[in-house]
Amino acid sequence: MALSERENYLRNATFRGPEWVPCNVSISAASWLQWREEMEEVVARHPVLFPGFKKGQRDYDALDPGPAHREHDLFTDAWGCAWRSEIAGLEGQVVEHPLSHWNALDSYTPPDPLIQGDRGPADWEGARQRVARVKADGRMTWGSVPHGFLFMRLFYLRGFDNFMVDVAREDPRLDKLVQMLVDHNLTIVNQWLGMGVDAISFGDDLGTQTASMLGPRHFRRWIQPGYKALFGPCREAGVEVMLHSDGYLMDIMDDILASGVSIINPQDLCNGIDRLAREVKGRACIRLDVDRQRIVPFGTPGEIRELIEEEARKLGSPQGGLELICGIYPPTSPENVDAVCSGMEEFRTYWWDGRARSR
Repeated sequence: MALSERENYLRNATFRGPEWVPCNVSISAASWLQWREEMEEVVARHPVLFPGFKKGQRDYDALDPGPAHREHDLFTDAWGCAWRSEIAGLEGQVVEHPLSHWNALDSYTPPDPLIQGDRGPADWEGARQRVARVKADGRMTWGSVPHGFLFMRLFYLRGFDNFMVDVAREDPRLDKLVQMLVDHNLTIVNQWLGMGVDAISFGDDLGTQTASMLGPRHFRRWIQPGYKALFGPCREAGVEVMLHSDGYLMDIMDDILASGVSIINPQDLCNGIDRLAREVKGRACIRLDVDRQRIVPFGTPGEIRELIEEEARKLGSPQGGLELICGIYPPTSPENVDAVCSGMEEFRTYWWDGRARSR
């Protein structure tokens, strides 16, 4: 009897022998606006990855990409950080920082996460109802905290240069700000734990192309304790912890995993497929971010297929521990999106359909 989506996902995350590699393709609003009906034709050809999709569901002329994603819009979030976006459907950047001067800290009040989300009102009752419906359907239940929940929020509030100077000087006011963010996010985490979700996702982009933005010593001093405070209660409750981070992570990967992460979502080529295989495979489930910088947007369909095959072979195993995801952004063509979907469909069962044994 085939496993359910939930059982397969959890078996894969915990190395207990799934039946397929979980795969996900996420198409940005910017790409939907760029390609419209051409992208719909691709998505409709891949019901395994896009179950329930029907062409014609979107009115592209009326599509609102949401706060901090609207072209030429200045949006102020619940923390007082002002975001500006220049491309419709892509998240902008913070251009005004409410704590750029430390003298504002004493009178600063963070949003109440029980009432206010980062970019709109909180609806915890609606969340409870959604989780209950998903549970009743036997599907995987997820909670989440807002992207940039700790490390990134620090420089959203302070400004990047100010924050780096704070770190270098070990400014004690930074401890107070870190604790404020940990307390805020712990309230959110406890809401999800109270609903009995299977996993909680966290996102904090920690890396540049070639190094983490904080070295191991500073990461352990300023970020890891907060991660442990947030991830520990999840693991104690039997809930999986997924951490997404863009950029190079390998110099702090050991510290990240020691924080309580059970599913790590790194970028593939930035960190190196072979290095991920040597240093991470088997220690945590790798929710691999398939290249969105070079091969997926600019390569050929053949190169995309070869990349996905390499990743399935080197990072997968019969016990599980590999998930493939791909974010689609301009200028990625519908043809290349089709190649990503086809590659994932082809290699999602590689370790269980006899092909791995025949090599």
